[in-house]
Amino acid sequence: MYTVRFFKAMKHSEQQNQDSKTTDFGYEQVPIDEKVNKVGQVFSSVAQKYDVMNDLMSLGIHRLWKKVAIELSSAKAGQRILDVAGGTGDLTKKFAKIVGPTGHVILLDINYEMLTAGRDRLLNQGIVDNVSLCLGNAEQLPFPDNYFDVITIGFGLRNVTDKTAALRSMQRILKPGGRLLILEFSKPVLPGLKPIYDHYSFKILPFLGKWVANDADSYRYLAESIRMHPEQSVLRNMMLEAGFADAEYFNLTGGIVAIHRGYKK
Repeated sequence: MYTVRFFKAMKHSEQQNQDSKTTDFGYEQVPIDEKVNKVGQVFSSVAQKYDVMNDLMSLGIHRLWKKVAIELSSAKAGQRILDVAGGTGDLTKKFAKIVGPTGHVILLDINYEMLTAGRDRLLNQGIVDNVSLCLGNAEQLPFPDNYFDVITIGFGLRNVTDKTAALRSMQRILKPGGRLLILEFSKPVLPGLKPIYDHYSFKILPFLGKWVANDADSYRYLAESIRMHPEQSVLRNMMLEAGFADAEYFNLTGGIVAIHRGYKK
């Protein structure tokens, strides 16, 4: 049986003495120190229906996006891998099979309900021996320097309050030569795709959220959070500024999703 490890989160530098400042929560502006709780409420609400909704919303294409991310990670047997914002464990499950009995995968999420949903799913699939769970914040990852061969964060970075702090935290704990893979919704680049995607995001997606998860508001927030996330070139520059080398990105499905990859020198 997995044990969920708890770590006391410290406030990062952007939050200290700046409680009057605001940040985005979808299209809404909220005090910086309230965003974590608001995002937590969203994912606590959708945790039990998260996998069903992923399949429904993407018509199953999210599985292909994750497959590409894993291939780009070049993960190998015996490696140590961190799956940040790993939720219900899709990437963790596949990495556990790749690293084998001599490797180790840590599934980390800031949300307890999502993490326990991931635990239950992994247990049901018999994935136990080389996986651990960690309840933690991407902005202050509770691991030593130069510890992981690969770090992934799939569809989680847009929900982080201080993305720069998270990137620096992930860069710190990667081994030299280690790789960060960011799988995230991004800006459509295929001509004519944006209006179709906007209609789907703001009309159909909340309807599906209401129908399947009885929660239209949470899925409306998810659509808004995608629009507020840095576009491809901006995120690449953020990675470079955080200390990653050779940062690059790969557009998938016309840019609806992008995978960013960077290396630690």
